[in-house]
This record gives sequence, C-alpha cells and structure tokens, in this order.
Amino acid sequence: MIDLREHIARALGRDIAGLAPVRGGDVADAYRVQLADGESVFAKTRTGAPPGFFTTEAAGLAWLREAGTVPVPEVLHVSDDPPALLLEWIEPGAPGPETEADLGRALARLHGTGAPSFGREDRRRTGSRGLPNEPCETWARFYATNRLRPLARLAADAKALPRDAIRDLEAIASRLADLGGPPEPPARLHGDLWGGNRIVGSGGRSWLIDPAAHGGHREFDLAMMRLFGGFGDACFAAYQEIAPLAEGWAERVPLHQLAPLTVHAIKFGGGYVGATLRALEALG
Repeated sequence: MIDLREHIARALGRDIAGLAPVRGGDVADAYRVQLADGESVFAKTRTGAPPGFFTTEAAGLAWLREAGTVPVPEVLHVSDDPPALLLEWIEPGAPGPETEADLGRALARLHGTGAPSFGREDRRRTGSRGLPNEPCETWARFYATNRLRPLARLAADAKALPRDAIRDLEAIASRLADLGGPPEPPARLHGDLWGGNRIVGSGGRSWLIDPAAHGGHREFDLAMMRLFGGFGDACFAAYQEIAPLAEGWAERVPLHQLAPLTVHAIKFGGGYVGATLRALEALG
C-alpha cells in the first residue's frame, strides 16, 4: 500500500490538508484530496495494479480532451509505480434545461474529430478484461478481432455463457461486414460511456471520465449510453441533428451492446447472461 498522501504532495509540490474517500467505481480506490490552499484534486490508486493501468487511462483522457469538444478533466499526474492518477476535481452540480442537448451536440463533435484507425495507435488494452485495441483498417475487423472473438474465448473459459451462445458470438464476428451497416471512418470514442462515467458539474456541464478510449464505430458509444440509461432523449436528438446516424441504426443497437453485455455476463453473471442471449437472438 503506497503512502498516497505523501506521493500526492511530492507529485504536485503542494501541501495536503486531508484525504476523503469518494464512492463509485469497482476497480480502484478514489479520494477527494484537499490541498492546503483550499483547492481540491481527485486521486485514484489501486493496490497491485497491472503495468499501464493508470497511464492507459491518462492517455485516453488526454486524447479525448485534446479534441476540445466535451469537457474532460485534466490529468495532473500519473504513475504506474506507484499506481496513482491525479485529476482536476469536478464539483458536482445540477443539470439544466440544455444539459442533455449540449452533451449530444458535443459528443457528435467529439466523434467527428476521428481517429487514425479503428483501435489505438499505442495498442494498449482497455477495460476490466483488458481487451485488445490492435489497429485495424475496418470496423468489422476491429470488432471481430478485438472484441467479439476475445470475449467469446473469455466467456468459454469462464463458462459464463452456454455453448450455443459462444458459437453464436463467433458466427456474428464472421458476419460483421453485413450486419454493421454502411462503412464509416473511425470515430474518437469514449469507449465505456454509461451514465456513471458522466458527471454533471457546475452550470449543468457534462464531463466525461473513466474512458476506454479508442477509434471505433460511433454507434458503439450511443448504444452503450442506451444500455444502462442515464441519458435523456434530448441528448440523442441533438446528436442526430449534428451527425445523423445511418439508416438502420436502431436495429444495430444490440450488435454494439453485445460486447459490453458479454463483459458483464463474464463478470457478474445473473441477468446479464439473459440480456446477452437476447442480444444474440435479435441479431439472428
């Protein structure tokens, strides 16, 4: 266990007045750090974190932030030895009448800034299951080789899904060129955009945190947003006004939700197994 207080003080070159645990997240310990001058900083650490755990997250945050579209907290310090990540503190606020629409427009602009390829140039793995992000020229190849096939193997090893479902996952991975709709260029994705990774701050501004950032299909972020709720209809409507989705997008929602649902089936079982099976059934 690192002396987090001492590490933060050295990293920032500032005196620490106190540390208070922050709830949320299931893979790291989080804190609000009160600096002696009254400013706050957000800190995360994790005992036994694998190499690259926080530097990968920091790189993703910086990549999203450089687009200049959606507010993303600034990385103040990151290290893997000891494992720690320090970010600017986002003071929670209340949503306003334009909060949802503003996020939809900003997300459309974020996606539109694009990516060099599907995947990540640094090839770093992301997510709780360390899924690969090898660069690919097409979305179909990326989603098959970096998501569905690795997840099929993980689900088989963990006996998380029935054998028929594993075979269906593999079969869908082979049909993505037909199932994925018209080809699109790689979008700059958050990659894990559920409601818990969006903070509404002061003035009703939406901030994005905890990314699994990569170049991917923009429908993936939007499908993830629909999976667990937390985003209003005005958000999706505003997105459509800025960057209309290709015809048939609604029928492709189960396809893009299939990867996160399989991850949750592997991690938690229970109702996520049934939800994964229903997504597979919807895709034929």
